[in-house]
Amino acid sequence: MKKDISSNPLNIVVIVAALGYFVDIYDLILFGIVRNPSLAAIGVAEKDWTVVGAYLMNMQMIGMLVGGIVWGILGDKKGRMSTLFMTILLYSLANIANGFVTSVEQYAWLRLIAGFGLAGELGVGITLVSEVLSKQHRAWGTGIVSGVGIAGAVLAFLVAEWGWREAYWVGGVLGLLLLLLRVYVHESGMFHKTKEAKISRGNFLMLFTSWKRFAKYIACIFVGMPVWFVVGILMIPATEFAKTLGVIGEVTGGKAVMLHYSGAAIGSLFTAYLSQKLRSRKKALLIALIALAGFSAWYFAAQGISSTMFYTICVLLGVAMGYWSIFVTVASEQFGTNIRSTVTTTVPNFVRGGLVLMNLAWIAMTPSQGMLSAAVIVGLIVFPLAIVAVFFLEESHDKDLDYFE
Repeated sequence: MKKDISSNPLNIVVIVAALGYFVDIYDLILFGIVRNPSLAAIGVAEKDWTVVGAYLMNMQMIGMLVGGIVWGILGDKKGRMSTLFMTILLYSLANIANGFVTSVEQYAWLRLIAGFGLAGELGVGITLVSEVLSKQHRAWGTGIVSGVGIAGAVLAFLVAEWGWREAYWVGGVLGLLLLLLRVYVHESGMFHKTKEAKISRGNFLMLFTSWKRFAKYIACIFVGMPVWFVVGILMIPATEFAKTLGVIGEVTGGKAVMLHYSGAAIGSLFTAYLSQKLRSRKKALLIALIALAGFSAWYFAAQGISSTMFYTICVLLGVAMGYWSIFVTVASEQFGTNIRSTVTTTVPNFVRGGLVLMNLAWIAMTPSQGMLSAAVIVGLIVFPLAIVAVFFLEESHDKDLDYFE
């Protein structure tokens, strides 16, 4: 008799998905942690670190934007598990190669390839977890995936102490080891039903042929944008912001990112709890977004504070940013099984790709407005859009996911 694992939020699918996201976040955030030492090592002048760093981050995000579409469609057409295998293999090999770069051009292309590979891990993994767990336990399962996964940023910070090249090599090896665990995970039963139904699967254009589907899809993307506004614009260049704010004491981008993601690991579980307690995904999202906006305002107003207080704000921003797990779960719950992987994979990667536009706007305004005021302007656009977008989503706390579009 087949064992029912849908009521156990700590089943093997959740554990493997969590470890997969752990490796995903390790690589995704590693660049932010080793940005300055790696750029210095390949001959980039310190005065150019902000611009070159933004360029390399944009290349990674462009890769994720394209990869999100490709892996999402493949996840619906070919299956969740085979897609996960391909994504892990690609970004693991790119990571290992990244440890050998000697120029900005090599760095940029490998960040693009790694981003392309990374794009599939979270979305396809959350799709699988959402379809395997019961509706009463989905939020806990995805919260655990995100909470464990986000801790990968902490490991990235610790390993980076050995050297930035070694940190990339370790990330690649961890990814290859993860492939061995995939043999214990089976395909989603809902996907098998969809396959047998002989209906259109992974049709990305379906999202644009219905106003209702399109509105929900765009709303999902807007809801996630503040997360990468905080990570990409406030945390990774934290060293430069601390100098602009006159923070007393040394602030490093790597430590700011590590502490931020430590807070996010806690926030993931707290937001999952809040969603369950309130029996509402939308209320949990609104509370988290308002908190994130408030802590961002505190960050901008932190003139002359100590480095300890500055790092405390970074942690609090992370706790509020923990809504990322519920945000991805909500995206998965909004659509039918035949396009669920496409949506759940493209939405977070379009959010990450949105950092390209936010970075370009921030960099373009910095010469005239200053980096602090330019960031405030971007934030004043991103946060209101996210809060309004929540109201365009369906409440999906108790929603049955076994249906087609």
